[in-house]
Amino acid sequence: GGVPELRAELAALAARLSRLESRERGAGGSGPRGAEPGGARDPPQVAAAALFPGESGHRCALLQWEGALSSRPRQRHFGGSSPARSPPRAAGAGRRCGGLPEPRSRRAGPAAAPRWEPQPLSYQELQSERSEVPVSRLLEETALGRPGKEDSGCGQLVWVGEPVVFGRADSIAGKYGVWMKDPEPAPPFTRDNTWRVDTVGTEVRQLFQYEEAEQLARGYPAKVHILPRPLESTGAVVYRGGLFFQPRRSRSVARYDLRGETITAEREIPGAGFHGQYPYSWGGYTDIDLAVDETGLWVIYSTDKARGAIVLSKLDPETLEIRRTWETNIRKRGVANSFLICGTLYTVSSYSAPNATINFAYDTATGTSRALSIPFENRFRYLSMLDYNPAERQLFAWDSFNMVTYPVRLSRA
Repeated sequence: GGVPELRAELAALAARLSRLESRERGAGGSGPRGAEPGGARDPPQVAAAALFPGESGHRCALLQWEGALSSRPRQRHFGGSSPARSPPRAAGAGRRCGGLPEPRSRRAGPAAAPRWEPQPLSYQELQSERSEVPVSRLLEETALGRPGKEDSGCGQLVWVGEPVVFGRADSIAGKYGVWMKDPEPAPPFTRDNTWRVDTVGTEVRQLFQYEEAEQLARGYPAKVHILPRPLESTGAVVYRGGLFFQPRRSRSVARYDLRGETITAEREIPGAGFHGQYPYSWGGYTDIDLAVDETGLWVIYSTDKARGAIVLSKLDPETLEIRRTWETNIRKRGVANSFLICGTLYTVSSYSAPNATINFAYDTATGTSRALSIPFENRFRYLSMLDYNPAERQLFAWDSFNMVTYPVRLSRA
């Protein structure tokens, strides 16, 4: 690392000695002081003599060292910079002096710079495989996974896609909420009508009506319904022309008629926990959760008798009478949310983990549950509502101010 400094010092000494030599010649001198017989020496030799006067061995070693430096191979430079030039060789550096052996690098001579040769490029061969699938099975699975398809056939959930954002709440009241479409609308409403409730607050009564999802994205409702009773949490659904919800601080469910704008039915769910007794893992007073699938209207809750396990009841959509009840072995506080598809309850592992899973399924047809591991993305890290729409064949969700949908795929059992 000190080679440039030493060379600079040698060059400075050589310059000083040259000036002294010039002065002596101007004064009538015959040559530089200390010159050896046989002629003048090169500047590096003069500098060496000045540095090591009277020590011929050291002077010779210095000359050999300087010659070895000058004989080093040049390095190749790539880019815009030019390669550094080697200094001129010292006179007499190639001969032996003072009994010292000649440096090995000088005996071998200058080494040629290695030649750069590019390595041959290698390519990975792409392979394709073809599998034969019966056409009937392919058509069945495609029909089950297509949104809006008029197909009453049911299947098991095998895949949930990435969330698609439809709108975003613009106030703190929309941190949590519920949005939905009616899978079986009653006139004058259609499947394009979209409904929304922002559920942050103690007196949640506003139900926003939109003519279509695009209007929801723009944030301008066509109408605002004021509910006769405030609702609790994010468990409401719209089904067959009515809004089904849990009235605040009660274990009841009620039906609000969207056309008549009145409550037409209300019924208590026996033993159901409410107002924070058996919510989902994220809280939010989600003790009573309503759901709709291909088979009808459901209510999801828990009781003291069930010791916190999820209980399912099938409801009559007109009278809200309980038709049948199932008690599962899935702890309600241990899951983030749930929904039903074709009579099977599915639960989500986490409301905040970005890479959650659909982790359990309970089949009401067999009364058995099984563990699953279907990937589910919480893009905005706070899932407060999740429902399935059998007409759209999609999941509707509310994720930290954002109203999103998830495509799903079903397969035959």
